[in-house]
Amino acid sequence: MFQKPNSAYFHIPFCSHICYYCDFAKVLMTGQPVDAYIEAIIEEFQGLKIKKLKTVYIGGGTPSVLSAQQLDRLLTAIADQLDLDFLEEFTVEANPGDLSDDVIKVLAHSAVNRISLGVQTFNNTLLKKIGRTHTEAQVYDSIERLKMAGFENITIDLIYALPGQTMEMVKSDVDKFLALDLPHVALYSLILEDHTVFMNRQRRGLLRLPSEDKNADMYEYIMDILAQHGYQHYEVSNFGRPGFESKHNITYWDNEEYYGIGAGASGYLAGVRYKNYGPVHHYLKAAANDKRVSEEVLSKKSQIEEEMFLGLRKKSGVLVEKFEAKFNCSFDKLYGEQITELIKQKLLYDDRERIHMTDKGFELGNNVFEKFLLDDVNF
Repeated sequence: MFQKPNSAYFHIPFCSHICYYCDFAKVLMTGQPVDAYIEAIIEEFQGLKIKKLKTVYIGGGTPSVLSAQQLDRLLTAIADQLDLDFLEEFTVEANPGDLSDDVIKVLAHSAVNRISLGVQTFNNTLLKKIGRTHTEAQVYDSIERLKMAGFENITIDLIYALPGQTMEMVKSDVDKFLALDLPHVALYSLILEDHTVFMNRQRRGLLRLPSEDKNADMYEYIMDILAQHGYQHYEVSNFGRPGFESKHNITYWDNEEYYGIGAGASGYLAGVRYKNYGPVHHYLKAAANDKRVSEEVLSKKSQIEEEMFLGLRKKSGVLVEKFEAKFNCSFDKLYGEQITELIKQKLLYDDRERIHMTDKGFELGNNVFEKFLLDDVNF
């Protein structure tokens, strides 16, 4: 029997500006039918007839560019449909420069209990270089006002290995994060994506990035210093104090199913990976119960590979007994040789119940994951 997912992601594609590294589904907000879009995603959500969710995540784009009235309309509609006693985590993404007092007031009077701030760096020079419009001072101001409004579960995103960034700059960013006494941080290495300003500059030889060795040194420093300050490195890019891990994102890394709502949103439902229409106007034209532009029924091979790729991102790794029960096959027969090889290379370790990545394995990332691709396997 099909079991409904416990998590839902809502996509707000609007931005006040476009960052140079971003390839998410987004559009400049000016002239966009924002009110119509809010009503459309509410209609899509209501059509799913969801009553219980453990996690809700509103991301973007930039949800905090919505007016207080628009945000209140969305948050109220979501809360009115759900059993809030069942809801554990409700996250909204925000940019420091967009958080007006009115928006914070709406957030504080809603079911939202977690705020994710897109800080990226505290360095004002680097912020300009990557296309951000907020300042270091606005970061501190936003966090102070969120705390005054009652928010304790605040996480920030930081990016390292930025163009022109030195190790001293990375250390400064981490120090400034630690001084804020926040319970969670996501630290991502810059990845160049197609159709971004940075990728175009890279192809023209105009982007000066830290070397791979320097990138690895930055990551190693980040892991060491955050561990010293009591942050658990529970996923390759995420660090949190006990009890403040991102419950919503763990849904993805546990390879569980979830709803994706809004333009360009992806979901995983009844064994089907789906994606909604991306351009806002195409999304609005589609019927409320027919927003999907593509669907993929995952084969057992694909499901197993995703289980490994996502599970190994977590420090807790892949639980062998759970894997075998889920897929009704022998873990050792599928991956015994690969596991033995990677353990010898000190990229994995095996405590008999779980398979974990080592810190060295995390640093190499895709070089480890590709070992778990399955070829010519019959199920």
